[in-house]
Amino acid sequence: MNRKVKRFIKFILWSGLSLFLFVLGSNIWVVQSTKSRIYSANEAPLNDVALVLGTSKRTSKGNPNRFFKERMQAAADLHMKQKVKHILVSGDNRSKYYNEPRDMLQALGDLDIPEKDVSLDFAGLRTLDSVVRCSEVFGQKKVTIVTQEFHCYRSLFIANYLGMEAIAVSADDGGPIGNALAIREVLARTIAVLDLYVFQRKPKFLGEKIELPIRG
Repeated sequence: MNRKVKRFIKFILWSGLSLFLFVLGSNIWVVQSTKSRIYSANEAPLNDVALVLGTSKRTSKGNPNRFFKERMQAAADLHMKQKVKHILVSGDNRSKYYNEPRDMLQALGDLDIPEKDVSLDFAGLRTLDSVVRCSEVFGQKKVTIVTQEFHCYRSLFIANYLGMEAIAVSADDGGPIGNALAIREVLARTIAVLDLYVFQRKPKFLGEKIELPIRG
C-alpha cells in the first residue's frame, strides 16, 4: 500500500470519527440542556399559550398517525385542565389537499376545544419555523410546546437559543418510535445545532406580527 493510499484512508477514518463525535456531542448538548423542562400534561406549570407542533394526521401508508392523535389529546388536556388559555397550532400547509393546521383545528374541535381558543399558523414548515414564528410573529416568549418526548428536546433547544421561557409537554403514550425515526431525530438535532450556531437559518416565511386572542 503506497503512502497516498495510507493518507487517504487515514483522512477517511479521522473524518468519520470527527463526524461521529460531532453528532454525539450535539445530541448530548440538546438533550442535557433541555431535559429538566419536559413535563406531563398533569405536571405542567401554567402558561397562556400552548404551541402544538404539526404532523400529518395519517402515516405514509394511510393509517391514522398516533403522533397526531397524541398531540391533539395532550393539547386538549392542557386546555381542559386550565394549564393554558390558548392553543397555537403550527404546521405545513403545502397544498389544499394537505393542511396540518386545519386538521389540528378540526381534531381539537372534536375534543370539545372552542374554536375561539385556537389560532392557526400555516407556515410551520419545520420545527425551527414553528418555534421562531411563535416568538417573532405571534409575540409569545413564554409557551408550552406540545409534541412527543423525542421531539421536545430539539424544540426546547431552539426556544433556548431564541431566549424564550419555554417548557414542553410530552404527548407520548409510551409506544415505541421505531429505529428509523430515532436515527432521523439524532440527525435532526445535529442539523439544529448547525442551523442555529453556524448557518443562522431563518424561517421561510415571517411577515407581519399577529396578536393572539388570548382570553383574560
